[in-house]
Amino acid sequence: MSTELIGVLVLAVVFVLASLTGLNMGILALISTFLFGAVWLGHPAKEVLAGFPADMFVVLIAVTFLFGIARTNGTVDWLVHAAVRAAGNRVGVVPWVLFLLATMLCATGAASPAAVAIVAPIGITFAVRHNMSPLYAGLMAVNGAAAGSFAPTGILGGIVNSSLAANHLHVDGAALFAGTFAVNLAAAVVTWLFFGRRRRTGVALAKVSATETPAAPVLGPEQAATLLAMVLLVVGTTVFSLDTGLFALTLAAALALVFRATAQRASKEIAWPVVLLVCGIVTYIALLQKLGVVDSLGETIAAVGAPLMAALLICYVGGIVSAFASTTGILGALMPLAAPFLASGSIATTGMVIALASAATVVDASPFSTNGALVVANTPEQVRTDTYRGLLRWGAGVCAIAPVAAWFAFVVL
Repeated sequence: MSTELIGVLVLAVVFVLASLTGLNMGILALISTFLFGAVWLGHPAKEVLAGFPADMFVVLIAVTFLFGIARTNGTVDWLVHAAVRAAGNRVGVVPWVLFLLATMLCATGAASPAAVAIVAPIGITFAVRHNMSPLYAGLMAVNGAAAGSFAPTGILGGIVNSSLAANHLHVDGAALFAGTFAVNLAAAVVTWLFFGRRRRTGVALAKVSATETPAAPVLGPEQAATLLAMVLLVVGTTVFSLDTGLFALTLAAALALVFRATAQRASKEIAWPVVLLVCGIVTYIALLQKLGVVDSLGETIAAVGAPLMAALLICYVGGIVSAFASTTGILGALMPLAAPFLASGSIATTGMVIALASAATVVDASPFSTNGALVVANTPEQVRTDTYRGLLRWGAGVCAIAPVAAWFAFVVL
């Protein structure tokens, strides 16, 4: 049995054990990284842990701490009420505002996790206050971020264009943006059809609303300072390209130094189980990437004689792997990998790139990706498990459907 196959089977065992025992999947994934990478294959422990996503770790901790402060001191409540007033009490409009706001942030250069880190916590709080599904608000933020990421001024758009240019290939930038926006807009419409047209009246949400919603949110000095920190996070990450996690942590620490009583309560908002789960899974996936599993899949696909079938397989590789790893990293790896296939001329370059980019980003709501993890981490504890399971089902669904849908729309047609 090949090393690659063993690695995939171990991952399957991790999922099964976590489902049957309820043990945090991140713990099982880290143990698997050690047993498979260090004990079985003999790699140094430091080497197998090199794939630990330190940036994701900092982002999750920093953002949940910062918005934990905002929730604890009433700033988020004030924003939610302001959003309702701005929407003229048309509650159904607000999730679409979240979608467009996340799109705008990513289209102007914000990293997708940065946009979700800013938009999702406010949207989730709004959803809970109005007996809507937190999953709905989170998905709208994630879909919006993906919709804007491939603008010519977006980060992922720049990565795709530079990767193809390095291999002497050209893609229509406007078509790339329009195509990926359309796919993620369609995903948002599906989200609305499933989650947005009905109100949630569950006991758990009622308890959250009753215990956490202040009667009259007031914008005092502490709330104003927190709101300023949130604005600075937007400006710093979009205009000055500051690291989302480290900058959010700096802002949270500054607030904690000034308002220490609030910070002590807000520290409990850091979603440690989510951090452990996501970082553990990503560490193991990084080991599989290091072992060449993704490259082996790419080589196998390249050997397929039928161009349309090869294109479909590439879309599935991009979609499935991106659900467990960095979309930026996957696109950076798959674009050069697909370059010889694209250079053959058997498939239109722009259509294939749109399909691959769409397949790799529409799955970003998976709970094992940074964006999906941010949604879970910022969901109130009473409904966090339901949200996680909902994202898991959503992620599995889009992994199965999105690649073939994007392939059919942009490659076949």
